[in-house]
Amino acid sequence: MVKIIDRTKGAAKCKNTWLQRRPVSKLSLTLLVSCLLATPAFAQDKTDDLIQRGNDRLQGNQQAQKRVDALHEDTQNIIEEYQTLLKVVEGLKVYNAILQAQLDDQDKEINDLNDSISNAAVIERQILPLLTRMLDGLENYIEIDVPFLHDERIERVNNLRRLIMESSLSNAEKTRRVFEAYQIENDFGNTIETYKGKLNIGSHTYDVDFLRVGRISFLYRAVGAEQYGYWSREQQAWLPIEKSVYKRNIDKGIKMARQEMAPELLTIPISPAKEI
Repeated sequence: MVKIIDRTKGAAKCKNTWLQRRPVSKLSLTLLVSCLLATPAFAQDKTDDLIQRGNDRLQGNQQAQKRVDALHEDTQNIIEEYQTLLKVVEGLKVYNAILQAQLDDQDKEINDLNDSISNAAVIERQILPLLTRMLDGLENYIEIDVPFLHDERIERVNNLRRLIMESSLSNAEKTRRVFEAYQIENDFGNTIETYKGKLNIGSHTYDVDFLRVGRISFLYRAVGAEQYGYWSREQQAWLPIEKSVYKRNIDKGIKMARQEMAPELLTIPISPAKEI
């Protein structure tokens, strides 16, 4: 706050004292009045200058506050951007970890494939000997098995022996064919079948209908003759059937195999399985 000093009172007091001491001329009095009149104008100019300085300082403070506010806003924006970048960095870390795990798994698969490729030559050399041993085992099994379709089954094995020697076929195809032959032999144990053929018994040859019931029974019925029989595993020979109940069931079995009647239970002679 600006304190305004009234200099007129002091001047008046001085004036009275001075006038009391000495006579005043007209010129002196004129100068004194002019001085007294100029004093209030000087004080007003000083006040205006102080007010102007206050206003300038206030405007400067306002500008400074604006700069502070702008800096604060910039700082907040930088902080928010930094926090956003931190989230992006965390996401990239997780993504990189996942990618690294995938790369590690791919490296493992590559190593496994390389090991398989390294062993391929060894496996390749072992396939053909294995297939040969499998055919030898299959042929031996056919020879000691029930003699149904004997020639056909042996011919299948011989064809496979020639096939595995062919260079035009891959080992994969050769392996598939051999396993297919094993599957055919396996299926014989789950089916019933009848077919015509010739059967030599002693010095006689008969046209017969063979009946195979899985691998548990192999029977025949002579065409045009009342002669029936079955294959005995124990004696490795054909034995005649005399019981009429067996003969009737053999006739029904042949009809069922030909799908001429619905399946039903059969009473037939069987031979116990032989241990190989």
